[in-house]
Amino acid sequence: MATFMVQFSYTEQGVKGLLKDGGSKRREATEQLVKSLGGKLVAYYFAFGDYDGFAIVEGVDNVEAAAAALIVGASGSVKTKTTVLLTADEIDKATKKSGKYRAPGQ
Repeated sequence: MATFMVQFSYTEQGVKGLLKDGGSKRREATEQLVKSLGGKLVAYYFAFGDYDGFAIVEGVDNVEAAAAALIVGASGSVKTKTTVLLTADEIDKATKKSGKYRAPGQ
């Protein structure tokens, strides 16, 4: 199974919910969603900057990750960006693969 980094930003509606419920409740809600899809919430952080927070999720595949993004997005309270994370071993395996490719213009 893959590991994903989910970057999230609250909409105005989401910020109001965060102010009402607090950060721990948001983490619990995220953990409940991830568990219900067969995964594990590895880390959950709030942040300053372009995103309001980050979550690391493992134990789900692309279908479950897409389902989570759709469920959260449909709430209208949170926008997400999901990135697949690769281990060093996975990159080592990728470097052993070969394939045919022609660069643009060549």
